[in-house]
Parts: sequence; C-alpha cells; structure tokens
Amino acid sequence: MPTDSEAKNAQESARTDTHTTPLPRERNPARVLRRLRGIGVLLLVLALLFVLPWWTLFASGTDWPLPVFVTGTVLFGGALATFPFLMFTGHARRADRAARVADTMLGVVWVLFTWSVLGGLAHLLLIGFGTGGAHRARIVAVAVAAVSVGLLAWGHFEAMRVPRVRRLDVSLPRLGAALDGVRVVVLADTHYGPIDRADWSARVTEAVNRLDADIVVHAGDIADGTPDQRREQSAPLGVVQARLARVYVTGNHEYLGQAEGWLDRMTELGWEALHNRHVVVERAGDRLVLAGVDDLTAEHSGLTGHRANLSGALASADPELPVVLVAHQPKYIPHAAAAGIDLQISGHTHGGQIWPFGLLVRIDQPVVQGLSRHGERTLLYTSRGTGFWGPPFRVFAPSEITLLTLRSAAAGP
Repeated sequence: MPTDSEAKNAQESARTDTHTTPLPRERNPARVLRRLRGIGVLLLVLALLFVLPWWTLFASGTDWPLPVFVTGTVLFGGALATFPFLMFTGHARRADRAARVADTMLGVVWVLFTWSVLGGLAHLLLIGFGTGGAHRARIVAVAVAAVSVGLLAWGHFEAMRVPRVRRLDVSLPRLGAALDGVRVVVLADTHYGPIDRADWSARVTEAVNRLDADIVVHAGDIADGTPDQRREQSAPLGVVQARLARVYVTGNHEYLGQAEGWLDRMTELGWEALHNRHVVVERAGDRLVLAGVDDLTAEHSGLTGHRANLSGALASADPELPVVLVAHQPKYIPHAAAAGIDLQISGHTHGGQIWPFGLLVRIDQPVVQGLSRHGERTLLYTSRGTGFWGPPFRVFAPSEITLLTLRSAAAGP
C-alpha cells in the first residue's frame, strides 16, 4: 500500500500531466475559410494600392525611357514585397525603425493611390475632349507625381507641428450659472510612437498651459507602445495645468500596449483615470459630473473589469447634475443620448487624417469631427486629434488642441 506521501506525489504528478499535455484543437473549416478569405482580400487591396500608382506613373502609355521604367518598376515592386514584413515587424514586434519605414510607405502610397485615381479620371476627360495628344499619359503622370509630392511635404509639416487651437462655445442648459465660462481643453490621439516626439509633446503642453484651463481632458489613444517605451514622450503630460481636474480615458490603442499600465502611468502623472467612474468638480456651489468609460474594444481585451460601462461610471452620481462624458469613440453616442448625457467628448477619427480616408471613417463612426447634436439633450464633440497614427502625414485634416468654453442658460445674456 502506498504511503500518504507517495499518494500525494502521484496526485501532483497527475495534475502536472493534465496541465502540460496539450489538448487537440479542432479545426473549424468555416473559420479557416473566413481567415483565408480575409487574407486574400487584404493582399488584393495591398496590391491595388501599389499597382495603380505604378501603372499611372510608369506604364499607362507614358513611354518613358527604359531606365526610368525599370527604376520605377523595381521601386514599386520592392516596396510591395517588403511592406507587409516591415509593418508586421514594426507594429507586432515593436521595432520602431521598421514601423517608421512602413508607416511612411503607407502614407506615401495612399496619397499616390488617391491621386492616381483622380489622374485616371482626368485622363479619360482629356481623351473625351480630344486634348493632350500623344503626351496625355505623361501629363497625367507628372501632374499626379507633382501633386502627391506637394501634398506629402505639406502633410508632413501639418502632422509634426504643434496643433492650432480650435475654440468653441458649447451651451449646456443644465449647467449652473457659477460654472458658466468653464474652459475645457481637449487632447486626443496623441499617439506617442515610433517617431520620438518628446520635444513636440513638451511644446503641446506649453500650448495647453497658455489656455488657462479649468479642466483638461485626454480622450484616449495616448500612445502606440507600452508606458516604458513611451515614457519620455508622455512625461510632459505631468506638467499640464488645470484648476479643477485633469481626466483621461483609454482608447483602442491602449489595448494594444498595456492598458492597465497606461492607467497607472496617467495616475503617476497626476491625472484622474476615468476607468468607468466619475469625479465631480465644483465652483461657487455649482457642480459638474465628469464621467468616463473604457473604449469599446476593451471588452475583447481579456482584461478583467475592462469594458465600456456607463452605468458603472455614473453610479452614485446625482441625476440632477449636468454630465460631461469622455468616451474615445464617437459611436458610443447612442448610449450617452439614451442616458441623457449633456456632452460627450470623443476622438478616434483623426478627422480622417489623410484625405479622403474620412469617407471610410464615416462608414464606422456617426461623426468625423466637430460638434453635433444627438437627441433632445445630448451634444457630441469629436476632436480631429492632437497627434497622428502611423503615417506622419495630415492632408486636409488638421490636428487640433480644442478649447471648449461651457455656457449656462442660467447665466443669462
């Protein structure tokens, strides 16, 4: 008969075997097919993004000398072949140098693709009107290249500069008279990332502090990367000044780079992390609720307690008080309107960032930028964002630091 010790060891061995022996995974044919179809669509789109500009610039009847044609073909072919590897290495494996190259390539090819489409339409018009003759293709190619280079140069300047201040008065009828004129500065989508923008971050903080804010809001997507990776770039947030509160909510990109760590980092920097919670600010007896919810992607992050939970955010809040809700994505607005929120502040869209990408954003989000009304009471302000994601370009979608001045009907004229 085995001793108690031997029996215990046998049980522990059995438990260990159970945990270390991998269970067979069943293959779901439908899931595999969907994944293959998705990869196929992605590769097709990627090929189209690179092939159409190549065709417009070098192969649409331009009849360039052979060295020009070969150089252009090698350039586009090499870019198409290396882009997926650079993008995966840069963003999935957090290699900043590869990410910088891949992101720049993406921005360049998107602008070239857009203007190649427009150039193709212009080519058809020239044919229809019988103008341009044998040099039509070259004229279109040179025009597409010139416009693209000009827009990329201007767009890079727009992305890297300190954003201009966008000022707007927002009327909240339930706001107490003593809170009339409260200044709310909004930051969103700073996206500290592979390009070191610590100096830019410091200059953004200086611009914010010149606005003499009562409340400063960061509406999420602080960074692409972990708090340790972006520590220097995020440090200037610690000296942002506000009389009443500095509040922050998670964006979808926090859930790609340690959301819990970013909540801790913002707390370390002196910000109130509105992780499905609220704070109340007061001036001369009148009060305002500042509430925040996690990003909509949080529910699928696997992190315990992370999901957009408006009822939790408003728990114990006085229902008679006006509420400003911070929710990263504008499409949270139906929940805010149903709850009678006075103002929702969001980001996420970047205003489209590189025209005409805003048209695609509009498919997913109800608003791309600016102030809009939803229901009888609820207003939504959607920031175009303070920084940029990925491609270091902003074309016809300028960045912004937003100054919202809250106005009360009770204050009178």
